[in-house]
Amino acid sequence: MRKAFDRTFVALTLTATIVILAMLAVIVGNIVIHGKDRLSWEFVSASPVKGMTAGGIFPAILGTVLVVLLMSLAAVPFGVIVAIYFAEYARAESRLYKLTRIAVNNLAGVPSIVFGLFGLGFFIQTIGRGIDRGLYGGQLVYGQPSILWAAMTMAVLTLPVVIITVEETLRAVPREYREASLALGATRLQTIVRVILPQSWSGVMTGAILAISRGAGEVAPVLFTGAAYFLPRLPTHANDQFMQLGYHIYVLATQSPDVDATKPLLYSTVLVLLILTFLLNITAILIRNRMRQWATR
Repeated sequence: MRKAFDRTFVALTLTATIVILAMLAVIVGNIVIHGKDRLSWEFVSASPVKGMTAGGIFPAILGTVLVVLLMSLAAVPFGVIVAIYFAEYARAESRLYKLTRIAVNNLAGVPSIVFGLFGLGFFIQTIGRGIDRGLYGGQLVYGQPSILWAAMTMAVLTLPVVIITVEETLRAVPREYREASLALGATRLQTIVRVILPQSWSGVMTGAILAISRGAGEVAPVLFTGAAYFLPRLPTHANDQFMQLGYHIYVLATQSPDVDATKPLLYSTVLVLLILTFLLNITAILIRNRMRQWATR
């Protein structure tokens, strides 16, 4: 009876795995089949013309890459700091730890469109307008949607993913490492910097990979904080607006007067977004593997 139950359970899990892989293959295959015809060097290297019905999507590609990089530079270090506090300094019974933990858990469940409204109200209307009043005499410079505020909003969105992933990695480091370092006379900070963090770089990069995977395709946060409908020029300053692949896909799918004419362009843009996300993830994975090798030497 027990063996029959085990076989049934294995069969169910295997079936579920096959169904998921089949769904993924159907989705990716459909995108590749319909998007490969328009995919060319000109498509990925040129700027859009004629209201995005011709030309390429390079400004959207560059805008997406810049937002992801700025988001990672903001979210990963701050997430690591919070994770270190949770894993190494906080006491489970302290009020500050409980409040911070509740805040992180609630932040992870907030819909992405709420982050967009938060970015509009906090980063643009409060911080940006404050910078303009203090440094530019009220001239509108930073108090408007831009790539900087879009990246900061995305950083807040992905922050819980980084915190939770890095915290779990820090807690997985054996307690004996900490005790040995402290016994040799190292301070707690020296132990964290020289012993704990080198053993946790893989978790830090895993958090960055998860953040990149989520941030690259989000549309709602950048919709309010910096993405432009049609902007063939490239962003050159932190306060410039930008095009983004996710928003570009949304516009093509919902605002086009001729759906059949834009359908090939839509599929090709989705394919480029998938390829770009895979490339960013692969880059982060390679960096993680290199750091893991460096840490084990």
